[in-house]
Amino acid sequence: MDLAIPEGSFVAVVGPNGGGKSTLMKLALGLLRPDRGHVRVFGQTPERMRCRVGYVPQHLRFDAAFPVSSLDVVLMARSDRHWFGPYRHEDRQRAKLALRRVGMAHLADRGFSHLSGGERQRVLIAQALVSDPDMIFLDEPTANVDASMEHEIYELLRELNQHKTVLVVSHNLNVVTRHASHLACVNRTASLERIGALTERQLHRFYRGDMTVFKHGTDCHVLDASKAMREPHHGTAEGQR
Repeated sequence: MDLAIPEGSFVAVVGPNGGGKSTLMKLALGLLRPDRGHVRVFGQTPERMRCRVGYVPQHLRFDAAFPVSSLDVVLMARSDRHWFGPYRHEDRQRAKLALRRVGMAHLADRGFSHLSGGERQRVLIAQALVSDPDMIFLDEPTANVDASMEHEIYELLRELNQHKTVLVVSHNLNVVTRHASHLACVNRTASLERIGALTERQLHRFYRGDMTVFKHGTDCHVLDASKAMREPHHGTAEGQR
């Protein structure tokens, strides 16, 4: 399997459960080692390039009783730069700037456990941004937020994509195809295609047929309600299993 991510792209990593999406991301982060072959990030091993990559995990376990603020959570991503002692003024300024970039500066002192799911995701994105990475990986960043917050997060990611390469693992094809430039289909193997170039046949192959595709027509007509009740309805949406 050969997969090369174009610099500056917005890649949505999609595929069925157990297909290897999260594994692919962990390989690129150097959290896992490949059984064969090799992984390169900016031409180097993932371990050496980890400082140039930001990461937002799918699940975050934390003690809700622990008194940590939004600013503290972002600062944690700077802890590897100090062997001992408190955070420096530069660290705090960078953390505040990262919170401002994701629209969370006004909640910098709010307890992390007191934030909503969407607000926590924004703080975690700020944590990934605080070291100014060239690439940011996000594993299901909108899994626990409502539709409105999901839209806001993807709009934020599209804005960040103006300066950074973005990779997002997602199950929501409808949302990611409105924002991403490429789709990486992962199901034991992987294929990268530009949005619009990926065909329905390819999607079915990667999902092994376990998906439904809806085609929406563009012609909408106002129908007489009584006539519509009498006549069979021929809609524009088709489902295929």
